[in-house]
Amino acid sequence: MAGTSGTSGTEETAGTGGTGAGAPLAGTRVVDFGQYIAVPGGTQTLADLGADVIKVEPPGGDQARGIGAYGEAIMRGYNRGKRAVVLDLRDPADRAAALRLAASADVVAQNLRPGVLARFGLGPADVRAVNPRAVYLTVTGFGTGGPSRARPGLDIAAQAESGIMAVTGAADGEPQRVGFPVVDHATALVVAQAVLAALLRRERTGEGDEIEVSLLEVAVHLQTVNWGEYGVTGAEPVRTGNGQPSAAPAADVVGTADGAVVVSAYTRERFARLCELIGRPDMAADPRFADNAARVAHRPLLLAALSAAFGAMTSEEAVGTLAAAGIVAGAVRGYRAVRAAPDVAASGVFVPATAADGTPYEVPGLPYRSVRYGRHAAPGRVPALGEHHDAVLAELDGTAPAAGPDAAGPDAGPDAAGPDGRG
Repeated sequence: MAGTSGTSGTEETAGTGGTGAGAPLAGTRVVDFGQYIAVPGGTQTLADLGADVIKVEPPGGDQARGIGAYGEAIMRGYNRGKRAVVLDLRDPADRAAALRLAASADVVAQNLRPGVLARFGLGPADVRAVNPRAVYLTVTGFGTGGPSRARPGLDIAAQAESGIMAVTGAADGEPQRVGFPVVDHATALVVAQAVLAALLRRERTGEGDEIEVSLLEVAVHLQTVNWGEYGVTGAEPVRTGNGQPSAAPAADVVGTADGAVVVSAYTRERFARLCELIGRPDMAADPRFADNAARVAHRPLLLAALSAAFGAMTSEEAVGTLAAAGIVAGAVRGYRAVRAAPDVAASGVFVPATAADGTPYEVPGLPYRSVRYGRHAAPGRVPALGEHHDAVLAELDGTAPAAGPDAAGPDAGPDAAGPDGRG
């Protein structure tokens, strides 16, 4: 699947992607015009898998660079091991350089508003005219076929308009967003999935592709189970807090001596086992708890019995007791406790990295590993704005560029806003 890229650089900062034996995308060049999370997060996965990802930014940089701690977290989380160039697409020479860069790429990915890159001669038709084997991927907020195709989109707008917020929160409370940009991150995973599928197809057919992904579609897809139930019952899903609306105990939170645990035991056999465990075998035969519908209707009584049984235990003791009986449970943990948890430590999911200013940090890497090759992760640090500008342009034409990353020029303006990010 290698293209015409010539990955170079021996510094820690060189964007060589995931290294070591078995890096599946070694030799693959990805040109990333993305902002914030959805596209940079997708190309981060490709970088972890070995791709040479070139991050193209306007003179003002990815907008995440200028929004404080949250933006720094985005840069650290989704831009490890990439190479960074600065191109002002309003400048003819920089536009030409951008097109040459796209012509050298296996993948071009962007999440600017629909039509922005096409105005600069960098739309999918423009790129595939000079590079028919390219995979060109676009992320939008709401898709390109409906009335909202030109609207700017954010994770939070997709959560709202997909139904996620309508089903999240307490029954008597207001709609709630999920506590992190779930749609952005899920879209990033879909971006990587779609690109990998297109590269595999190209391997077989020799043909490139044009791919469209929208935050809205991803947000709807995340709720496949809810949509399936809606199709079966026709009933509008409602907010129910932690417990599942049609089963109990299912995702129910039970207080403990030092916090809380979540418990699920909603099959007939597991509920009977739970009743035995807490010393209340009578509950399994009680009509108020005879099936899921009855238990949902009497959830407060059910939770009171569980609280009486586990309230004096620590969360870890409660989880151990439940797990020994074959019942699914988990301790509710904050981030500090998560990072210290033995299972998380043993997983190796956190990988070391270095921020653009040289600060070492760690961040979740790919959430899987190859048994043969281990966990792929892009080495090096987050690139400074335009850090690899001269080297990358020299690769394209063999000459030093007339203007480097510090060249003056207007930012790409509001049209550069990606559809994802913090809402």
